Amino acid sequence: MRNSLIYLTCSLFLTTAAEAFAVELCGELKQGEIVFGTAPNASEITVNGITYNADENGHFMFSLARDAEPTAEMSIVYRDGSIKNYDLPVAETVWDIQRIEGVEQRKVTPAKADEAEILREQEDVRAALTTVDTNNNAWQKGFDLPVDGIVSGNFGNQRVFNGVPKNPHSGTDIAVAEGTPVKAAGDGVVLLSGGNYFYSGNMVILDHGYGLQTIYMHLKEARVHKGDHIKKGEVIGLAGKTGRATGPHLHWGASLHNMRFRPQALSDMKKQQCREYFPENKE
Repeated sequence: MRNSLIYLTCSLFLTTAAEAFAVELCGELKQGEIVFGTAPNASEITVNGITYNADENGHFMFSLARDAEPTAEMSIVYRDGSIKNYDLPVAETVWDIQRIEGVEQRKVTPAKADEAEILREQEDVRAALTTVDTNNNAWQKGFDLPVDGIVSGNFGNQRVFNGVPKNPHSGTDIAVAEGTPVKAAGDGVVLLSGGNYFYSGNMVILDHGYGLQTIYMHLKEARVHKGDHIKKGEVIGLAGKTGRATGPHLHWGASLHNMRFRPQALSDMKKQQCREYFPENKE
């Protein structure tokens, strides 16, 4: 009887200890998605080798790559120095192949004379998408769609331009009339505006803090300036067809720590369910 009581006491202690480190995750654990979480007293989170900051209340976010493995390894460092490990199941996403014809051939196979412009675009975008501002908590205020229109290209699709396979699509294309006002999906700070880049055309990139940015490409014109503080729903530009585009549309993208993910996951978060996950016994 005494051994049974000891076993019961130990079991209750282990259960209570595990529950103390339960993590709430909101969003889909699926390839190409972003997940928002809460782990009280957490200081930082590492998922598949990438480290993300937690705020003072233990709120954090992480993204899953387009080709993420079936299991994501998450480690949480708590403010008392303890570390807990979690194995998270990652659902597979089926990606389409999208064939696009009628693209200016120079935009498919650039000439040597275009290299400097392409390099300028790459450097400007990389600088914006590697920004991590932990003083900016705008990401916690939620997101809306930047325009209403027909989705003409999904994130993650394999793109084939004029018969030439290219990298998977890094955002969502929304077909709208040229000149349609494009609104900020969330509160943020302008990191990049304009540029008339080789591939992206006129572009705006907003920073929402903690390494999260949203991207608005192929604009007819940008109506904000670098450093502006923008509110959700504020017009930041007009839809167009600049850069590599065959017609007017908005390419809406999203990036967390320079990893692209499905941007609608941000606006879908309002209807996503949250679940608790418990640490694995890896000690």
